[in-house]
Amino acid sequence: MKAIRVHSHGGPDVLAYEDVDIGQPGPGEVRVRNRAIGVNFVDIYLRTGVFAPPHLPFTPGKEGAGEVLAVGEGAADFAPGDRVAYVETLGAYAEECIVPAHFLVHLPTPSTSRPPRR
Repeated sequence: MKAIRVHSHGGPDVLAYEDVDIGQPGPGEVRVRNRAIGVNFVDIYLRTGVFAPPHLPFTPGKEGAGEVLAVGEGAADFAPGDRVAYVETLGAYAEECIVPAHFLVHLPTPSTSRPPRR
């Protein structure tokens, strides 16, 4: 899986596109395939060191949406294939991420019909 990683603080040049292995979700966690992510000032603050990231290297991004790939023990409200969104979980700048289930919400199934054009 690919992810954008930050190994040291600095400008945009410290962003590295790399292969990473995030493993499987643990208890209370869900693995999500990202389809959309948020890009926010907090990502810049973490990259530049204005806010201290929990560790280096890290994968930026604190919000996203996608579908559930795998569910860890105790995350019974979710199942593979569910459409979800999440916040407050570092690691969204990646194809997939592990998210604590308490930060996830279900998204509705998209409608197959379109509203009439006016």
